[in-house]
Amino acid sequence: MKISLLNLKFDNKKIEVEPSDYKKIDARLLANMAFQIFLIREFENTLLKLSGEGCVHGPIHTSIGEEACAAGAMAAILPTDKILSTHRAHHHYLAKAISFYSADGFNLLTDDVPPIIREEVTCLLGEVMGLSIGCCGGRGGSMHLRNAKVGLVGTDAIVAGGVPMATGAAFAAKYNKTNNVTICFLGDGAVNQGAFHEAINLAAIWKLPVIYFIENNQYAVATSIKCATAIENLADKAAGYGLAARIVDGMDPVAVMLAIRDAVDYVRSSKGAIVVEAKCYRFPHHAGDILGSAFGYRTKEEEQQWQQKDPHSVFPQKLIADKIFTQEQIEKIRTKAIQTVKNAVDHCTTCTDGKFFVKEQLWPDPASIETGLRSDGSEFKNVRFSEIEDFSEFESMKYVDAIAAVTGRHLEKDKRVFLLGEEVANFGRGPYGATKGLMEKYPGRILNTPISEAGFSGLAAGAAMSGLRPVVEIMFPDFALVAADQLFNQIGKIRHIYNNSVDMPLVIRTRIAIGCGYGGQHSMDPVGLFSLFSGWRIVAPSNAFDYIGLFNSAMQSKDPVLIVEHNVLYTADSNVPKSNFDYLVKIGKAKVLKQGDNATVLCYSSTVNLAMLAAKDLETKGISIEVIDLRTLSFADIDYEAIGNSLKKTGMLLIVEQAPASMSLGPNIACRCQQFFFDYLNGPIQTISSLDIPNPVSKKLEEAVIPSVKSIVDVVNRASGRSA
Repeated sequence: MKISLLNLKFDNKKIEVEPSDYKKIDARLLANMAFQIFLIREFENTLLKLSGEGCVHGPIHTSIGEEACAAGAMAAILPTDKILSTHRAHHHYLAKAISFYSADGFNLLTDDVPPIIREEVTCLLGEVMGLSIGCCGGRGGSMHLRNAKVGLVGTDAIVAGGVPMATGAAFAAKYNKTNNVTICFLGDGAVNQGAFHEAINLAAIWKLPVIYFIENNQYAVATSIKCATAIENLADKAAGYGLAARIVDGMDPVAVMLAIRDAVDYVRSSKGAIVVEAKCYRFPHHAGDILGSAFGYRTKEEEQQWQQKDPHSVFPQKLIADKIFTQEQIEKIRTKAIQTVKNAVDHCTTCTDGKFFVKEQLWPDPASIETGLRSDGSEFKNVRFSEIEDFSEFESMKYVDAIAAVTGRHLEKDKRVFLLGEEVANFGRGPYGATKGLMEKYPGRILNTPISEAGFSGLAAGAAMSGLRPVVEIMFPDFALVAADQLFNQIGKIRHIYNNSVDMPLVIRTRIAIGCGYGGQHSMDPVGLFSLFSGWRIVAPSNAFDYIGLFNSAMQSKDPVLIVEHNVLYTADSNVPKSNFDYLVKIGKAKVLKQGDNATVLCYSSTVNLAMLAAKDLETKGISIEVIDLRTLSFADIDYEAIGNSLKKTGMLLIVEQAPASMSLGPNIACRCQQFFFDYLNGPIQTISSLDIPNPVSKKLEEAVIPSVKSIVDVVNRASGRSA
């Protein structure tokens, strides 16, 4: 056995301040940082007081002790650079807003605090208090903040949940050929989440302009960093992805500024992403105003040692000791910070006998709660929707060829469109032919990803929030489960959380493999799962014509749209308009495929063909069924008008789908139909679904699990009072 010692190349540096560094920095910038530190501390102490008096509903995760991280970082970036952050983000919000408006050149040593900064502080306070004047109209509270105007793309309550989206924002910056940098703030706990590793791997591969700024405050709630990871420096994790790293004292804003300047220079020189670890400390417990030592997971001695580095006292003392500012100048800056917070409190509250109360007129109107759950549909204003009857010239096209053709059409006419997923740029056509010919025509826009559904789904979300139009292929619907946080907590909720301030124009394509022998972990019908999250729109085209039209509508939509494809349809031929890939089929419009009088059968995707075959069989028995292809399956978009019109004739309803009973839409649709159309029904609503078990691989066993033509015929016969 031969053993060789490898010479690992890893750009990992520690950035430290030298005594002369303070005097090299512009005094206005130092005053700005001091103001931010004073303001953040005053703001959060005030928040804790207001919370104690019942003026704040929900948790407050303060950054008391970590102010230098925000002040130093924002001093090193441009107003056009973007940031994303975590549930602990008041300091980032305030520092970014102040730095953004500081670019106008006001001097805190001589000038009053500009009204726009006072407004931003009030806006944040209003949001944390849940008021209508908040940056998200009170919907986000302390953990979900957004201020696109100053470059805060968003903050996220899920640990590491925002890391893939920050990576997507950086992707958009590079895609659009800007020189912007994105800073992704995260805590020490986030580096143990899979989303972090998936995202930074993508950033490393594609050399994205992003700084992953780890605020290592030593504890994830009460779990010490020593108990959570086996390495001393979290920045060392960057080595596994070929990324550079910097380590810095996060209690010193000048040290942080110098480290971020170095990181920004590295990124802007097109060297790619970088990891910065700031060693810092949060003085209170995870949330609230009680010290962590009161809970027993750290000692009072440890807290006292870190208190000696508190930027709130040490930084201004250093400025005075170095004769950069006088005590009087520091006190003027502190007074301006305190008064700015007081102005915000006065705007949001009234005070009676020393007790604070929320101003009643600032509460959001409960009637507005559903506004912004989805787009208002204005993107479809003046759009003419079509059905196949509107055309006269046709050509035959395979379903899978329609996917490639209409995707190519959007790549051709919209430079914002790109496609990513596993293997999509391989084999000359992707794994199943859905990207045939696109790689050669649109190089750099058909992107193979690693096997990292959470990473690339979240990247697509950040890119969509930044103005791009991503199309994502998830190879099998089951794989959506490993990206569940990004798909459901993030993509499916963000528009509403951020009070309708951001669109999510993103399309997810996925292929159902039921009936193909792929087994229980590759045979999901995802419709029931996605329908649980109200922000998603879901379509399931059953033929090439509908695929083209619904894909076009999905790409027009400002909401995230899941397009469900079925493997058995891929090779099926159907008519499409000749040389026309630009028509739109309306999302939310079902299609009556066959008129009937005795029963209404609702179906979608592959079950459409089953229902049509069953209709032929039943005709021989004198039973006429009306077959409706739902096409749209998101809970809010199902075409109940078409269903009701049919039930007026037939009085009987059957819902057919391949999903297992526990994941099926049928019971929900049946419940709504009973509420809406009870008087039309002549008997109980019937549902047919797969057996409630994972699909087996054996062909005979799988055939026994999923619905068939016979099962539809049998149910209709029984419901009609006829023998099978």
